[in-house]
Amino acid sequence: MSAPGRPQWISWVALALMTTSSVASLRPAPTMAVYGLACVFLYLVPALVFLLPTSLVSAELASGWTGGVYKWVAEGISKPMGFLAVWCQFAMTIFYYPSLLGYVASTLAYVFDPSLASNGLWTALVIVVAYWSGVWVSSRGTKGVSGLASWGLILGTLLPGVLLIVLGAVFLAKGHPSAAPMTAEHLLPQWTGMASLVLIVNNFLSYSGMEMNAVHVSSLRKPAREFPRAMFLAMGLVLVIFILPALAISWVVPGDELSLTAGVMQAFDSVLGKFGWQWLTPVIGILLVTASLGGMLTWLAGPSRGLLLISRQEGYLPPFLQRLNRHGVQRNILVTQGVVTTFIALLYAFIPDVSSAYWIFSVITTQVYLITYLLLFVAAVRLRRKHPDHPRGFRSPMLVGLCGLGFAASLAALLVGFVPPSQFGSGNPVLYFLIVGAGVIGLGLLVPLLFYRLRKPTWRQPEVAA
Repeated sequence: MSAPGRPQWISWVALALMTTSSVASLRPAPTMAVYGLACVFLYLVPALVFLLPTSLVSAELASGWTGGVYKWVAEGISKPMGFLAVWCQFAMTIFYYPSLLGYVASTLAYVFDPSLASNGLWTALVIVVAYWSGVWVSSRGTKGVSGLASWGLILGTLLPGVLLIVLGAVFLAKGHPSAAPMTAEHLLPQWTGMASLVLIVNNFLSYSGMEMNAVHVSSLRKPAREFPRAMFLAMGLVLVIFILPALAISWVVPGDELSLTAGVMQAFDSVLGKFGWQWLTPVIGILLVTASLGGMLTWLAGPSRGLLLISRQEGYLPPFLQRLNRHGVQRNILVTQGVVTTFIALLYAFIPDVSSAYWIFSVITTQVYLITYLLLFVAAVRLRRKHPDHPRGFRSPMLVGLCGLGFAASLAALLVGFVPPSQFGSGNPVLYFLIVGAGVIGLGLLVPLLFYRLRKPTWRQPEVAA
């Protein structure tokens, strides 16, 4: 165990893997494989208008100002807006953990007994056990998180992804025709109006989280040079992980066998079945679970840490939520969040029809997260204009244009989120709009405003904020 106060260094490659782990996964691969070659377009457009601006802008900001989103927005706009930005980043995770761990539960069910996938008690048990295990791991410090997240990404995402791609290529090399047409006329998806727009914009959110691990920039030995490297490596890995496995599935499995209810385990089972390797399916399931748990660890370590640091500096949270354990980890924030996660998990066990209401809550938290991006892009432009000579390890090319593009993409995603999707069925669109709007205002604006108004000078603990 390192001595108190001694920094725990991590490499820029480890940070890149942590970032990739928090953003990319194989979960959407079967759904996007339905679109065949068009999935390249559906991923590249959001990458150009959202992922690229977010990555480059975050690289410049992190190489010039330590402290993550709060520091950037506070310096560029104001301290209250900085608190709003870091709060929205943290609030997004409230419903992210149950969603991610619900996927873990269904994957594990597929490994042991597929009938458990629809068992609410099983789902609740896995969510509770996995979350609190993650809290225990995170409480050991950043070094352990980076190691487990990195290995989770390698074993649970990169390895299965490479397997999919190789099997797909072998399938074509043996003379089998691709299940999905791979000709130029199929590069663009069929335009179906608003539904197509919603599909493209929703993929913006597949790339959210690229800026999150900037809070760990102080754990790099040479942050000005190493953080931009980490962001560029993560950006390349994210694109590869999203696009190539989806294409490989579309080569082997016909689109009509990849329904909206088909999960990634079913897709793997179909691909492996073509080679008589279905015995590997449970192994793949365990590997996928390791990736998801690694991703959860990065989300546990990032936003809550950022919220802790600025709360200690400015007194935004009461002392109870600012307490650290002996490893310097924000234990009480994680525990408080765990109480909410446990409550949501219990809903799975005791309320059979919780999925539709939970889905709306997930939309609300996503909308709240987009507020962070709107503030981030505005702050980046203002910082370039207010402090053009401030030392930066990396200066993003065409910063103003990139921020304008990223702001427009984030705003489009925010507005489209108020459009009822097909999952809402024949429900009242006005009611849907009001519920989502009230949730965004309540969770994204009123709660942080309440903390801000109730803050006290005695809550500040800047001497132990590092």
